[in-house]
Amino acid sequence: MLQWFKHAFAVEPPGEAEPDDEARPVVERLCREVVRRRMTTPALLALESSRPLNFVGSQVIHFFSPLVNAVTDARGHEHLARFLEHRGSFDWMCRRIEELDAETNADRDSGPRPES
Repeated sequence: MLQWFKHAFAVEPPGEAEPDDEARPVVERLCREVVRRRMTTPALLALESSRPLNFVGSQVIHFFSPLVNAVTDARGHEHLARFLEHRGSFDWMCRRIEELDAETNADRDSGPRPES
C-alpha cells in the first residue's frame, strides 16, 4: 500500500516528449504545414503561451473525437491527442518547427538570385 501511495501523485519528468511511431507522421505534418504557411512565429508564440494547457487541449481533441470520426475516417487526431497528453510535447513541437524553419530559410537563402 505504501508503494502505491508513493507514486500516486507522480508526474512525468521534465523535458521533451518524443512522439511514438503512430503520432510522429501526424505531428511532423502539422509542423511542416506551419512552416510552409510561414506561421512559425505565431505558432511558437501560441505554443509557448499555452504550454500549461497542453493536457486540456488533448482532452478537447478527445471530446470532439466522435464528431471528427463522423466526418472522416482518419485516426490522426487521436494520435495527436495522445502525444499532447505528455508534458514535454510542446517542447518537441517548438524545437521541430524551429528546425524546419531554419532548413527552409537556408534553402531560400541559398537559392538562385535574380540577375540585375
